[in-house]
Amino acid sequence: MKPIKLVAAIATMLIGSSAIAQTNLTAETASPGGATYLSLAHLTEVAGTEGLASIQLADGQTLTNSIQNVAEGKTDIAGTPYILPFLMSRGVGPYGSLGKEKGAELSANLRAINPFTLGVFFLFAYDAKGVNGWDDIAGRKIYNGPPRGGALTNARSMIQIVTGLKDGDDYEGLQVNWGQGTTLVTSGEPDAIVLPELFPSSRLTAVTAAGKMTGWSMPKESYEGDAMQKYMQAPGSAPFTSTIAELQSTMGPDWTFVSEDETFRAFATIGGNVVHKDMDPDLAYSLVSTYIASLDALKAKAPFGETVGYDFPMQGMCGQNPLQYHPAAARAWRDAGFELDDCAVAQ
Repeated sequence: MKPIKLVAAIATMLIGSSAIAQTNLTAETASPGGATYLSLAHLTEVAGTEGLASIQLADGQTLTNSIQNVAEGKTDIAGTPYILPFLMSRGVGPYGSLGKEKGAELSANLRAINPFTLGVFFLFAYDAKGVNGWDDIAGRKIYNGPPRGGALTNARSMIQIVTGLKDGDDYEGLQVNWGQGTTLVTSGEPDAIVLPELFPSSRLTAVTAAGKMTGWSMPKESYEGDAMQKYMQAPGSAPFTSTIAELQSTMGPDWTFVSEDETFRAFATIGGNVVHKDMDPDLAYSLVSTYIASLDALKAKAPFGETVGYDFPMQGMCGQNPLQYHPAAARAWRDAGFELDDCAVAQ
């Protein structure tokens, strides 16, 4: 009887493994070049290599739409800044048309599986544009993100808190999809840019090829003010500081960074990949475990790999952030030796 039981157990394991191997998933992410894209592209790669799932990845997407697709069961995985599930849960901002009740219902379907830093928001411009910093953007054309989404919301908010200026009233905001951003910047149409960037990122490297650039720190008074301090506590936001010397060394001679002292101040936007709450636990656990086991390979794929918190599952979680980890994903992180607070894990 024991051999029969053993054979049956092995057969059951093989059936389960085969079921996962035959899984076809869809995923949506941002354009290539950033932490958001790299995270999900890497998951797509290792999931396929290990025979866990075949993931059809669509890049260059507007993530506002992508996470709604996940919440509605139309897409399996999507990248997002954590501000978007928060806005969806309230039925405000880009989700105003959903209303509070529908927005809360949809956001409750979302579960995190892994984190990353999307970028650091700051003001920058080609030296040839003659921009003199935050006090010199009124009436100018400012590229501030895609047509919809968390990046646009954050950029507009940052500009308004620092300068009091509103998009459309006091300056002309330019919006294009992420995949067209480099072309827009190098065309010379924007006078300045406020976007989430990494140090270094492929986008900054590409646009710098067209001319020397200057980046401005958030003024210390604005950074330490109540409005910005409160804003940086919002879901998906976190304070960012660096020395001017460190940024200068990282970015090289084609960049100049300006601050009233030796500290560069900005804020970072935090996010991660999300799935539907009903994703099969075995599949979720296998995907995340495989992802965690290959973190070193992921971080080695980009110069910013060590700086974007791929291995910091608690970044941006709890507090005002309504998003929680899929229980199976949380188990994978904990089994790998990472700490997750209970407030970050859905029950």
